[in-house]
Amino acid sequence: MEAVKDAEPELDGPSLWRQRDFMLLWSGQTVSEMGSAVTQIALPLLAVVALKASTFQVGLLTAATTVAFAVIALPAGALVDRGSKRSIMIVCNILRLLIIGSVPVASALGTLTMTQLYVVAVAAGACTVFFDVSYQSYVPSLVRAEYRMDANGKLGTTQAFAQLGGPGLGGGLTAVLGAAGAMTADAISYAVSVVSILGIRAREEPPLARPVDETLRSRIAEGLGFVVRHRILRRVVACSATVNLFSGMSQALTMVYLVRVLHVRPGLTGLIVAVAAVGGVAGGVFAGRLARKIGSARIIWLSMLVFSAPQMIAGAAWPGWGVLLFPLGWGSAYFAGMVYNVAQVSYRQSVTPPELMGRMNAAVRWVVSGTLPLGGILGGALGTLIGVRPALWLALIGAWAAGWFVFFSPLRHLRDVPQPRPVPALASGSTR
Repeated sequence: MEAVKDAEPELDGPSLWRQRDFMLLWSGQTVSEMGSAVTQIALPLLAVVALKASTFQVGLLTAATTVAFAVIALPAGALVDRGSKRSIMIVCNILRLLIIGSVPVASALGTLTMTQLYVVAVAAGACTVFFDVSYQSYVPSLVRAEYRMDANGKLGTTQAFAQLGGPGLGGGLTAVLGAAGAMTADAISYAVSVVSILGIRAREEPPLARPVDETLRSRIAEGLGFVVRHRILRRVVACSATVNLFSGMSQALTMVYLVRVLHVRPGLTGLIVAVAAVGGVAGGVFAGRLARKIGSARIIWLSMLVFSAPQMIAGAAWPGWGVLLFPLGWGSAYFAGMVYNVAQVSYRQSVTPPELMGRMNAAVRWVVSGTLPLGGILGGALGTLIGVRPALWLALIGAWAAGWFVFFSPLRHLRDVPQPRPVPALASGSTR
């Protein structure tokens, strides 16, 4: 049984700070997230400034960065479950290093074109799909169940911090190095992440043997079927998808609301949004503590129906000092959203069998990510038809009301998420 012992997530001390493997993953992911945030600023700037791209071309470039989630998320989940998640993460980051690194090289040689930027956006996006599905599925291999809420909270804090500081860092690097030079920082960040993952000692359980005649389609269907049939999981996905739909509406309306309704100077809009984003960082920091105090299951619906309720005041802001209501309301939305995300990801990891983890995460990402662009279109249309403020009110109320999906589910009767049960078949199989 020694192989089973070696494969267990390490538990060296009373907190994650003492768990070497997770700290390596987290530190590498922190650097990588900051690098990606730089590229989010530098890539469209490079298209606009260096290649004189039209508004339509920039829109296509933005869409190209996210299209992979809709196209390959489900097959990615099936493939991730068949291989080593750690190896997939390493390969994806090496590929992203080369893909992103090709941009400053082409710029220096004077051969950069919009076609290359489109290819870079799609290819890097495809690698991101495989990496994200793998790393969310890999965390349970590193961290025992009692630490997963804290682990996901730390990873969520990293994402929120990158959203908060990344645009400023990207703008600063672009000012000093140019947009192409700034993307070099992102390429380097992937190298740092590769080194960090290579240093992880823990190894995953080998995938279960599958029927020889099993098809990719049947594996995808198995993952989707698990999500749909699970009484609580399907409610969580419905809640998340609905939140993303109305969040997409809010994002489409935010700048118009600030500039045209609240008369905020364009130069201050970024500062206001950044102040609100502090709520997301706070949510990641405190999610684990709140879950321990309130309950790791109870916090899922409380975060949506109670913590997010103050977001409504953002729709009541007015020009002048009343603008302060916007970051207060938006900050509560960021806080509640981060607590909810940390809690629901931890729940998904706890109730999903290891052999389905990749497909479950891919299925959830596929459904949830698909509603975000629809929300953007809906927000723009409703803002034109009924006005910006009424459309924003509708988006805020809709995002809050999504919490009823999880309230009217068995989660309401649970305090804590059930701990995953050991699977003897996996243990015995690993010794043979």
